[in-house]
Amino acid sequence: MATYARTPAPAIDTAAAPAPARALRSRWAALGVLSTGMLMTVLDGSIVTVAMPAIQNDLGFSPAGLSWVVNAYLIAFGSLLLLAGRLGDLLGRKRMFLAGTAVFTAASLLAGFAASPGVLIAARFLQGVGSAMASAVGLGILVTLFTEPRERTRAIAVFAFTGAAGASLGQVLGGALTDALDWHWVFFINLPIGLAALLLALPALPADRGLGLRAGADTAGAVLVTAGLMTGIYAVVRVEEYGWTSAHTLGLGALSLALLAAFAVRQTKARTPLVPPRVLRSRTVVAANLVQMLMVAALFSFQVLVALYMQRVLGYSAAATGLAMLPAAVAIGAVSLGLSARLNSRFGERAVLLAGLGLLLVGLGLLVRLPVRADYVTDLLPVMLLASGFGLALPALTALGMSGADERDAGLASGLFNTTQQIGAALGVAVLSTLAASRTETLTAAGDSPAHALTTGLHLAFGVGAALLLTALMVAATLLRGSGRSR
Repeated sequence: MATYARTPAPAIDTAAAPAPARALRSRWAALGVLSTGMLMTVLDGSIVTVAMPAIQNDLGFSPAGLSWVVNAYLIAFGSLLLLAGRLGDLLGRKRMFLAGTAVFTAASLLAGFAASPGVLIAARFLQGVGSAMASAVGLGILVTLFTEPRERTRAIAVFAFTGAAGASLGQVLGGALTDALDWHWVFFINLPIGLAALLLALPALPADRGLGLRAGADTAGAVLVTAGLMTGIYAVVRVEEYGWTSAHTLGLGALSLALLAAFAVRQTKARTPLVPPRVLRSRTVVAANLVQMLMVAALFSFQVLVALYMQRVLGYSAAATGLAMLPAAVAIGAVSLGLSARLNSRFGERAVLLAGLGLLLVGLGLLVRLPVRADYVTDLLPVMLLASGFGLALPALTALGMSGADERDAGLASGLFNTTQQIGAALGVAVLSTLAASRTETLTAAGDSPAHALTTGLHLAFGVGAALLLTALMVAATLLRGSGRSR
């Protein structure tokens, strides 16, 4: 009888009862860490743009050299996402996230102390490397943690909101830090965020050993895809300097396409391909990535060009521009956190995506008729509120883009989704900014006033952006036809 008394049943039942609640708290703690990493990455991308004039004045950058403060980051980040995502699957996604966050944080410290253009550009390149390592596996960790559809939908909505909030917060914070302190603090602000993410990630993120390098260590494929993406992104970010039809742009573009084509052929023949063909067999995944590329190309340029209009035409300061765009972040946050998960569960991701793209299309359409002497409340605020469509579209797209990911390929699918996002952003800014600048120069040379010439140039860019969104809407309506409700 005494042997039964040593392990009373009630004690076992009581201890086991809260296990599901503990597991749920653990998952949401992990989501908090992943969202913090996303916030740091996106915040850095937008906060730096506001501080560019101060950086140029302090370090003596030439106008062409200054662009490398952004370009160095974009080239490293965009070209390494796919490779970093696959390495996360092979070596462990938690390890990749921790290593990437550590590299990014250390590079931010180096950037903050930079006293010459060369050091700052090198630090920005390292930031891009670290950001690619951490960002590439974020969604992969998320989809393996949240397997129940309704829970996953809510988690994706939170993750997507963090990105949108970081972009808008960066503009406000960048202006405030630059005006109150100096440009060095736009990099130092990453230190407490990065250290917090590292300390919280150690207990919060689930340990995973990965598949091992033998499961997909395609060295030749890794070299081809990284070189192809790096060459292509480099060609795009230099378009404003060389032009679209120059030998420089066309030659590098052709080289990039040749390298990526060789990579595609390699993946069909390699014993352990870097990108297993099964990942791209899902029509939903391919279509979601294509729609995202088109949508981001239109909207990332919207953020840049509207800020340009406010400062150069309306005379807003950097801080005032950030505050003027804050309603967009609030609208996106309210929709993505408050509505998107419920709407996705009830109507399905495809229907919610189409509604979001429709709202965004109307918003860019309004900008095509933007006057030179715009009134913020009547001309710009409606556009900021219509940006709430992004809060509908991005969570739905993220769910669709990760829908084909299993445990083996979650990091790769995450890296692919982030890669198409960065390619869309780089192409959008290059194409639409070049169109706006070309139209502006033509009108200025013809005797038009600078403000009217710039506004008319922006009309052209916004019109092309609206066309990109219309194309995204048509692709989503056609290729995502079979995507039903979340279960």
